[in-house]
Amino acid sequence: MLEDDPFPPQPPKRDGAALDALSIDELEARIAQLKDDIRACEAAISHKQAQRAKADALFGGDMS
Repeated sequence: MLEDDPFPPQPPKRDGAALDALSIDELEARIAQLKDDIRACEAAISHKQAQRAKADALFGGDMS
């Protein structure tokens, strides 16, 4: 993993009981935040794929 990785891995949060304690508004806010996080992850993946493609074009071969 790169030291400057802006999205370090985080353990999944799957405590269903904690969701029961949240209001509808809180749940909707959480969903909005999760969707933002997903978009950020998708952007990071796209960026890394572009970097890999550039490296492959420059050096040839598969760098996976």
